[in-house]
Amino acid sequence: MTRLAVVLFNLGGPDGPEAVRPFLFNLFRDRAIIGLPAVLRYPIAAWISRTRETRAKANYAIMGGASPLLPETQAQARALEAELMVRAPGVETRAFIAMRYWRPLAAETAREVAAFAPDEIVLLPLYPQYSTTTTGSSVKDWLAAYDGPGRTRTVCCYPTANGLAAAHARLIERALEAAGSPRNLRLLFSAHGLPKKVVAAGDPYQAQVEATVQAVLAELGGELDHQVCYQSRVGPLEWLGPSTDAAIRQAAADGKGALVIPIAFVSDHVETLVELDHEYAAVAREVGCTPYLRVPALGVSADFIGALAEATLEAAGRDREGAAPFGPWLCPAQYGKCACRGRA
Repeated sequence: MTRLAVVLFNLGGPDGPEAVRPFLFNLFRDRAIIGLPAVLRYPIAAWISRTRETRAKANYAIMGGASPLLPETQAQARALEAELMVRAPGVETRAFIAMRYWRPLAAETAREVAAFAPDEIVLLPLYPQYSTTTTGSSVKDWLAAYDGPGRTRTVCCYPTANGLAAAHARLIERALEAAGSPRNLRLLFSAHGLPKKVVAAGDPYQAQVEATVQAVLAELGGELDHQVCYQSRVGPLEWLGPSTDAAIRQAAADGKGALVIPIAFVSDHVETLVELDHEYAAVAREVGCTPYLRVPALGVSADFIGALAEATLEAAGRDREGAAPFGPWLCPAQYGKCACRGRA
């Protein structure tokens, strides 16, 4: 029987208060996040992790003191394994988790995958939209850590996969129905932000976020009042905009409520459970943006898990190793940082 290892990439999060500072240090020492030589990057990472620790601990305290990201990802891994057992019963499949900035880190997971001795490996990011700062960093980290058996295929992105768009659309419809289908509402598709200079250098993330939004709108059946916005800005650089904060304020100024969709997050964690549900909810109350509603992240929704299973099997069936997108999206050649650049 063929053995297939699926390695799910995600950010990771502290599993307790004592892990907050080392998690932040791991995040900011990544050259994909701060593009300076190590001799400068490491002291900066140490300073940022020290100065941000107190506020970060307060945010994680809202969620019980730890990030829920690992248990959320574990649930997705088990759901994916079950789906692949149905779709490919002749393949022994196991889903592994490799977090980028906190346990289980790539080195630990690489040992587990090698012990499994797979014939095929599919690297599957839980980032639907490719960025050098997320998928690119995780793939590089994995390739440096893994030295075991198996041919490797990478799903670099899946921003317009049918199952992804359908999963978002169904959750939006349920949220609207639960709220009594309010009419005067703007859909705010909120994605994690990036510095503009990263996108200007050829990163396809913004284009892929916008493509996901269009796929979801098509799934919903038409053009709706909506806006793409970006959250989680840190540091002095100019970031993609408008910010989610500004989009909420604009909705209020236009006499509208807001339905916030975490369009680039597939799991509920600090950016949704704290930033969207607490910080931006407070902004909405301050400016009179009512109602203020939030769609849950995709989690283990059937359409999303189905899309992950399809992406896995398509990748495993490719003749050549390397990276390719899943679904109809192909990055235009202008995005030189795309893992599959030059395809259009």
